[in-house]
Amino acid sequence: QVQLRESGGGSVEPGDSLRLSCAGAGRAYSSFAMAWFRQPPGKERDVVAGISSAGSGTYYADSVKGRFTISRSPTTKTLYLQMDSLKPEDTAVYYCAARTYSGSFDAAVREIASKIIDYWGQGTQVTVSS
Repeated sequence: QVQLRESGGGSVEPGDSLRLSCAGAGRAYSSFAMAWFRQPPGKERDVVAGISSAGSGTYYADSVKGRFTISRSPTTKTLYLQMDSLKPEDTAVYYCAARTYSGSFDAAVREIASKIIDYWGQGTQVTVSS
């Protein structure tokens, strides 16, 4: 069992930065690939970024490449999403997610992108407006 809890959301202006955190708990946490999803108002939940269990592999949606950075700390069991140059279209509820995998990270990314997820956090709101 893995428990996930996001924090760090808020209201900012375009061009600002925010860092989201996701505190993990559970003995198997370090073996999971982790990801951030977001769900804008009235739209589906989609993956934003993913990271392998060891942190050596990452994936980003085209819409956030060059602006968002995903990272994780194995010692504190915390997942991060550094969001820079925020745009109004980044407004959404952001969720962290965990997916177990034993093969390649590329295979895990395909599953994550298909929303095959083992554990979800409760979400944190990010609003970008002037």
